Amino acid sequence: MAQRTWGFWINRGIIHALLISAALFYLLPLVVMLLTSFKTMDDIRAGNLISFPAEFVIEPWIKAWSSACTGVKCEGVGSYFFNSVQIVVPAVLISTALGAINGYVLTKWRFRGSELFFGLLLFGCFIPFQVVLLPMAQTLGWLGIANTTTGLVLVHVAYGVAFTTLFFRNFYVNIPSELVKAAQLDGAGFFKIFWRILLPISGPIIVVTIIWQTTQIWNDFLFGVVYGSGETQPITVALNNLVNTSTGVKEYNVHMAAAIIAGLPTLLVYVLAGKYFVRGLTAGSVKG
Repeated sequence: MAQRTWGFWINRGIIHALLISAALFYLLPLVVMLLTSFKTMDDIRAGNLISFPAEFVIEPWIKAWSSACTGVKCEGVGSYFFNSVQIVVPAVLISTALGAINGYVLTKWRFRGSELFFGLLLFGCFIPFQVVLLPMAQTLGWLGIANTTTGLVLVHVAYGVAFTTLFFRNFYVNIPSELVKAAQLDGAGFFKIFWRILLPISGPIIVVTIIWQTTQIWNDFLFGVVYGSGETQPITVALNNLVNTSTGVKEYNVHMAAAIIAGLPTLLVYVLAGKYFVRGLTAGSVKG
């Protein structure tokens, strides 16, 4: 028994050591970025990547937010940060709502050709971004919303609704249809059944969809650089412009601060709601 106990603790210690080593390895770039963002340029030139700052300074953060050059303008990434917020919030809400309705229809109100419709919609998940660039640009031009945040919202909704539909459809397919049929016998209609029966139990998949869409849209660069222009571009494009500005000295502390600002929202989303993402993906996967 003692030998088995010692073996158990040794194996447990090895597993934990490996997990901690892997975590430290993956966190190392973030640590380097964070330390560099609080250093002066002289400190960066004199020290090494993982050394602590000789003097902690917040000027790089202030400059990254309000006065760093992102091309011809030197106004920082602050305004672009709020551009991303204006794009992400409505795009996530609209695509999540459409995905919920689509998943509800495709599982509880099936119609002739619904499986074909779902297959074609699912095909949208596998279309490369580059394929839709020209057609979408022409569509935005026809609608008169090219180079606007509204246009970027429409692009992300159109591209994301296939994923949100897939998530909700796979969740709702495991909910007994008898609940819907019983509500229909009681006189409940389409939307009343959705609001009173399905939506209250959709919390896990709603969390999954919001996390997925938020990270995908916030981190997007291609659509932002193609369909955004000037003051309507998201923060990912502004970060690229800041890092690639060819005038003056490369201020690595400012670049690192701007990169952390750009990545902070998605980092917080995963830190605060990561466990709900895993739970939501597995919720409803097994019929009870």
